Amino acid sequence: MSQPHRRTVVVLAAGEGKRMKSALPKVLHPLLGRTLLGHVLAAAGPLRADRTVVVVGHGADQVRAHLAEVAPDATAVLQAEQLGTGHAVRIALDAVPEATGTVVVINGDVPLLRTETVDALVAAHEGEGAAATVLAAEVPDPTGLGRIVRDTAGRLEQIVEERDASPAQQALREINAGIYAFDLARLRAALGKLSTDNDQGEEYLTDVFGLLVSAGEPVGVHVAADHVETLGCNDRVELAGLRRLLRDRVNEAWMRTGVTILDPATTWIDVTATVERDAVLDQNTQLRGATVVGAEAVVGPDVTLIDTVVGPAATVLRSHATGAEVGAGASVGPYAYLRPAARLAEKAKVGTFVEVKNSEVGPGAKVPHLSYVGDATIGAKANIGAATIFVNYDGVNKHRTVVGDGAFVGCDTNLIAPVEVGAGAYVAAGSALSQNVPPGALGVTRAPQRNIEGWVLRNRPGTVSARAAEQARTAGEDASGGPASASEGEAIHGGAETV
Repeated sequence: MSQPHRRTVVVLAAGEGKRMKSALPKVLHPLLGRTLLGHVLAAAGPLRADRTVVVVGHGADQVRAHLAEVAPDATAVLQAEQLGTGHAVRIALDAVPEATGTVVVINGDVPLLRTETVDALVAAHEGEGAAATVLAAEVPDPTGLGRIVRDTAGRLEQIVEERDASPAQQALREINAGIYAFDLARLRAALGKLSTDNDQGEEYLTDVFGLLVSAGEPVGVHVAADHVETLGCNDRVELAGLRRLLRDRVNEAWMRTGVTILDPATTWIDVTATVERDAVLDQNTQLRGATVVGAEAVVGPDVTLIDTVVGPAATVLRSHATGAEVGAGASVGPYAYLRPAARLAEKAKVGTFVEVKNSEVGPGAKVPHLSYVGDATIGAKANIGAATIFVNYDGVNKHRTVVGDGAFVGCDTNLIAPVEVGAGAYVAAGSALSQNVPPGALGVTRAPQRNIEGWVLRNRPGTVSARAAEQARTAGEDASGGPASASEGEAIHGGAETV
């Protein structure tokens, strides 16, 4: 049984990316759930390399910090002076003197690269026993890219950077994708022979191919099936173009698994998100981070979900959620805001202009509209009336409110934490509660209503209100044959149930 090949991956991520015009290193710009660098590392991950070396330079500390999060096993090697790709690879290999076998070199700004393409490049290289193999692509416009120059037999002769290419070479449309596989021992030997005799005065990694050809070593060209995979990024315009291409790729893949996307052009799904079969995504929907949308759920239009789980058959309409959980069959929105640790159980409802944070809304419970729920536990089938505020913050500490199963909280109520409303209890509309309400009891803090007769006529003479009041008084006298009478009393209502 043959032994597996030893492999090393080197990612070139030291460039400044001047045309990005950004304080953020180019390779750290985000693209549908990963950075440019993160996409490259993900594409190379299935190679199961013995080691991964990332060459850093501009913004080295930022890149190192990012690597600690997304690829903690990778080794960051500093290229203090950017003296060319050949120099970068040489210092990367100096950091792993024990490495043998195959080394795969990838530019850090090709986020559309597929794992299958990297696998195919390496398989072709190792299968042919080549000293070096370059990934090439046939592109409609090769401007700015290095060209693949072949001899009359179609074999690789050299790779020429555009600034050093002749007019005939510049007319070629087969380009160097900046992705290579090398026999490591032969690469080390060739790197020591690189010259800086070129337009940039740098050590070009691509010159290794010419040196190997001159030495009679076998070199190969592997052509990518889709040139789009090889596209790099130099400025914000190109980044936006890559983002659109990746969006289309991701959306198409999900639709082919049985997801309905009503408007793919306005639906953005991070590569880290998951959507289950028969889910429906309406227009202007964004699924970011580790978001999961369950089977038959309906999300959108106008929804952004970040690291949020939406259960099967749930509905989220015109809302924003971060770090939240929406249970099976639950309903959210329109215009709701679910903040971190908002958890809605099965068939719960959070409606229009409701904000929920660090709270559990129990099975079948309803918070239909115009309320803030913070640091709370709401029991099964409880009803929270409109304009209810869970007053959780005393200026120093957060406190928790508990509303029991089947409880009914009337409209325009303040629940001043820490406080508990017992199971089956009612809270009268307009109350401000700071003491617990026992199960089955009615909690009320309203002051008795007092009517001051004739106040408008005395204090607002000549106004629309005064004229309306005078007309009503006159009509009342005419109907009763005398002055209208008023009855005094107090009525306490829990408030009509909100739906």
